[in-house]
Amino acid sequence: MSEEERLALAHEYYRKGNAYRKQSDWQHALENYNHAIELDPSSPAVKAKEMLDNILNYYCKAMFNP
Repeated sequence: MSEEERLALAHEYYRKGNAYRKQSDWQHALENYNHAIELDPSSPAVKAKEMLDNILNYYCKAMFNP
């Protein structure tokens, strides 16, 4: 796979990760971000995954179950 193809595929995974994140499908979002990062360690997916990790670490299910 050429460098250009690898970067294009990484961008596609990043784009799919964003779509899943907008649907609150955290697992698929993280999977796609991880694929993007594997292909391109400087992908914007790095920051997106970091933000999603922070959101999920903050999320407290107990506050929604009184």
